[in-house]
Amino acid sequence: MNAELDYMLKRAARGLMSRREFVGRASALGITAATANMLLSSAARAQEAVKGGTLRAGMAGGESTNSLDPALAASEVPFMVNMTWGEMLVDVNAKGEIDYRIAEEISANADATEWKFKIRAGVEFHDGKTVTAEDVVATLKRHTDEKSQSGALGIVQGISEMTAEGDMVTLKLASGNADLPFLMADYHLVIQPGGGVDNPAAGIGAGPYKVVANEPGVRHVFERNPNYFDSTMGHADSVEILVINDNTARTAALQAGQVHMINRVDPKIIELLKGAPGISIEHVAGRGHYVFIMHCDKAPFDNKDLRNALKLAINRQEMVDKILGGYGSRGNDFPINAAYPLFDDSIPQREYDAAAAAELYKASGHDGSPIILRTAPGAFPGAVEAAQLFQQSAAAAGIPLEVKVEPDDGYWSNVWNVEPFCASYWGGRPVQDQMYSTAYLSTADWNDTKFKNARFDELLVAARAELDAEKRKGMYSEMANILRDEGGLICPMFNDFVEAKREEVGGWQPDPNGELMNGRALAKCWLNA
Repeated sequence: MNAELDYMLKRAARGLMSRREFVGRASALGITAATANMLLSSAARAQEAVKGGTLRAGMAGGESTNSLDPALAASEVPFMVNMTWGEMLVDVNAKGEIDYRIAEEISANADATEWKFKIRAGVEFHDGKTVTAEDVVATLKRHTDEKSQSGALGIVQGISEMTAEGDMVTLKLASGNADLPFLMADYHLVIQPGGGVDNPAAGIGAGPYKVVANEPGVRHVFERNPNYFDSTMGHADSVEILVINDNTARTAALQAGQVHMINRVDPKIIELLKGAPGISIEHVAGRGHYVFIMHCDKAPFDNKDLRNALKLAINRQEMVDKILGGYGSRGNDFPINAAYPLFDDSIPQREYDAAAAAELYKASGHDGSPIILRTAPGAFPGAVEAAQLFQQSAAAAGIPLEVKVEPDDGYWSNVWNVEPFCASYWGGRPVQDQMYSTAYLSTADWNDTKFKNARFDELLVAARAELDAEKRKGMYSEMANILRDEGGLICPMFNDFVEAKREEVGGWQPDPNGELMNGRALAKCWLNA
């Protein structure tokens, strides 16, 4: 291998040269971009982790009201916190495959109504106790209790019986579900001692790091778990999450070296950051989407004509261009895109149509009073500007939209899932069943549009048990059309996950499942010397 190329690969593999710089310099050596990217990917996979140091992330999406109770995680920082100290039965890797965690084997009967999870031997909680099958069952049972307010309620409600015997957990379902292992990867289902029943916010799990300091809305500090079962994670001696909701302050902290990585890079400054020394932009397309949600059971949004008028009154391409800077794609008022298996790409794309929106608005009989849309800077990057663009395009249809900007702190507890019309976001889920079960099943605790449709629920349950892929795809297509035309979801865009890191961070791998390597960046990355 060319000596200069070898030197460049070593620097790039250690995070000391950005992908953009490597490809540019490789091109000067006569190497195509495709070959350069292949060489770089191979080098990244071969790099060795460096142990030690303190790895820090600066993050938007934290509030003073956040809790260590995994059931309540509803924004980016609690998600990252739980993925740092917690472990689930399984995870989903960047290729969309099951990654065995506390469970080491999974099996099912022929009709997918009974699943067995073999618990990995010797896994310890942070308090030194061994993780047992009984802990797993107790955890899942806690999330079936509506009083837990769990974001996983819609997922676990389909389990009719849970038993623990030796190292085996058996889950029996009311009806078959071929995707059950993927559902067990939900980030709310962190396995806790005794299920977390006595103290769900204790922060004791089996993950790569132990909680040292928990200051909601400010910072979260962790130290390495010396007894962690997986040597491929937990490289730094300690890791920290600094809550920095302000975009400018978060970017400045990265540039100054106060943090090593940040989430939610503002699309407006991507090009500026690309030229900053020692910093690289990381982005990956996935299932995340930015939305405006209407409660279907509250006036005036209990009127289908009004809901559909608002859906027609939003200019999706304008939002992708101006809010995402092109780092994303148009949405179609259901939460599924081509990143999902069994996606139906034949469903017509909803377009901006001011005349049709005006006609439906008139048919709704709305009295012309202001329709309040609540948003906050932290609802999603550019949320305030997106709401203002929506206000302008709706005005062209004669719809009196009024934007009310709320403070970030308390937004996810006081506005989202409380107020009838607001901005929000979803990180997406690995499979369609999980996305629909979490947010659109009538009984789901996180049904944030209050959408209730008997046919939709019937199809969701039937699709779980359908092992014929084409039939299942048809069911999902019918569900998508029902939600698109009947529901309270306005989904103008699917966003790329856009983050930035410093060059000394090693081990970074893009993951379409969620931002910051699906919440595992602090656990999987390391600091190069």
